[in-house]
Order: sequence, then structure tokens, then C-alpha cells
Amino acid sequence: MIFLDHAATTPVRREALEAMWPFLSGSFGNPSSHHALGEEASRALAAARATVAAVAGCRPGDVVFTSGGTEADNLAVKGLALANPRGRHLVISPIEHEAVLESAAFLDRVHGFEVSEVAVDAGGLVSPEALSRVIRPDTALVSVQLANNEIGTVQPIAELAAVAHAAGALMHTDAVQAAGWLPISLDVLGVDALSLAGHKVGAPKGTGALIVRGRLQLEPVLHGGGQERGRRSGTENVAGAVAFATALRLAEAERADAAAHVAALGSAFTATIAATVPGAQPTGDPEHRLPGTVSFVFPGTSGEAVLLELERDGIVCSSGSACAAGSDEASHVLTAVGLPTELAQTAVRFTLGAENTAEELADAAASVARAVSAVRGIVAT
Repeated sequence: MIFLDHAATTPVRREALEAMWPFLSGSFGNPSSHHALGEEASRALAAARATVAAVAGCRPGDVVFTSGGTEADNLAVKGLALANPRGRHLVISPIEHEAVLESAAFLDRVHGFEVSEVAVDAGGLVSPEALSRVIRPDTALVSVQLANNEIGTVQPIAELAAVAHAAGALMHTDAVQAAGWLPISLDVLGVDALSLAGHKVGAPKGTGALIVRGRLQLEPVLHGGGQERGRRSGTENVAGAVAFATALRLAEAERADAAAHVAALGSAFTATIAATVPGAQPTGDPEHRLPGTVSFVFPGTSGEAVLLELERDGIVCSSGSACAAGSDEASHVLTAVGLPTELAQTAVRFTLGAENTAEELADAAASVARAVSAVRGIVAT
């Protein structure tokens, strides 16, 4: 098997498994309990929080552990918007993850917020000028992904945050796909909040965090025992938090070397597909993109049919977001950047990881050429 679907999930790192195991076995205490086992769990949770804070360039108290990126996005969009007395207007991009899109739709439907979408160009980029045109005096929150999960486009978040703040609005970014590949420091990005997911950096699924500046009011989405400083109730997943912090720390330490390695592989892979598959069209911004994301549309095919052919060769990839897998609808990301529905349905996404090799990518490229040719032959008949 050649695994090229790291944007969907990553293999769990052994270091993360080893770090979490004690808190799934002997050290199983509830961190809210006032006895030795509970205090041991509480110390482990505090250490994990400090580790995540060091990577995110924030205070430990700014870290809210969640069940993953979807919950972090929901808590950010709903929590910041509902707690901000400034107004009832939100700005998002049309290529956000469904967790942001649906949270904004919820605020519109249930709480009377007005939602504006800032335009993206053909590569999926949001310009500061475009944001300036839609932001208003009553805008409570702007939410734009740092890096897109389907086409890999990386946004100029620091510039967009400056526009938002100049207008008095808060700025959130979904950094789920960016962790391990790009800096995610609050101060570097200039944002007020960012979302992270553990299973994108080698931690188990069901772990993640929302980083939110401590001075900001945040309306909880989950109510109950008041854990996480009242921002996210529920007994904390200590083992998950420890694994997430371990994986995130290692991903950040290896980031420069991993990004350079994957960028070289991705460039060669892209060039080979473009040269060997007639009509193949890359998607996303050609310059401002994640190093390991390679996304193509293959006219005259079905993306799902190409995936089946590739899987026969042991190539694991996807047609877009794993959260939308199985949907008959064209990707909202690809249609938002101007691709016709029929062409968007031919998309295939390859997302590379640090463990991939040049030999694997050469084999994968040959399989892509064969698969596209085979599907086109079937479609033509």
C-alpha cells in the first residue's frame, strides 16, 4: 500500500501511543478528582496544555482541548460570535470546512446572524481587498482557513487578520491541515483563535484543541461541569491530550525538514502527472499551497472511478474531503473556485506525508496514468 491520503488522517506515531498508554492503564484518574490518581492526571493534562501552548505561541490557559477539529471549529465560530456584543454579522470564505460552513448556517438559522462569503480567486485565495469589501461595522467574526483541506491553498492569514482587526472584528482560522507544515503561532498569524486536530499530526482520532486568547469571551457549546475554565464541559480526555501534545511537539520539531522533503516529492509528482496524463489540470494556487497536497481534475473521467482503479494498485488517496466522502454532489471547494460541476466531479486529491519516498511517488504516478486511461476508455464506450 502507498498511502497518499494524509489530509484525511495520519498514522499514529509510536511516541504518541507510548505517551498516552499510562493514562489508559494504571494512571486512569479523573483530573478533577482530589486524590493521588486524580492529581496525577491533572498534572499530565497541565503538562500537555503547556506543550501545545509552546507550539501555538500562547499561554497554557488559552488552550481548550476538544474532540478534534470539527468541535474546535464549532466552538470557535459559535462561541466567539455569540459572546461578542459587537454585532450579528459573520464573514467566511466559500471554501471552508463543513464545520465552519454549518456553524455559520446554524447562527443564521437559529440566532439571526447574517453571513457573508468573501470571494476567492481561481486558486482559492482570499485577498485582503476582497475581505475589506465585505467586512462591516457590525462584523463580529471573520473565519478563513489557514490551508484548504482539498486543494491545499494557503491563505495570507496575517494580512486578513489585520483587515479584520482594523474593522474591530475577531479573526479565527481553521489550522487543522496546516499543523506540522506551517507556523501556527497566534502572534505570527495575528489571529484571535485557531483550530487544531490531533489525527492530522500523528495523534489518535478524537483529539484536538481550540486555541483562543484568554481575554476573549467564549460562549460554551457544551454545558455541564465547567471544565476547561468553563469553556468546554466534560471530563477531559487525558490520554488523548497527552498523545496530541506529544505528536504536535514532534511535528513542530520536524516541520522544516518534513516540509522540504514533501515539497520536493510533491513537485516531482505534480510534474510527472502533468507530463504523462493528457488534459490533467492541477487545482489550487500554484505558489501559495501546502507542500504535500497535489490535487488534479481529469477531464473525461469520474474521480470515484479513478480512485477505484488506483486502489487496485494499492494507491490510497481520495476525491476530496473525507468528511464529504460518499456524497454525489460536486466539491463545494472546486465549484467555488470556478470549476464546472462536471469537471469538479473528476477531482482526485493526493496528500503526502514525511514517510513517503520518491520510489513510491514514481510508482503512484505510473498508476495514475494507467487509471485515468482505463477510466476514459470505459467512459468513451
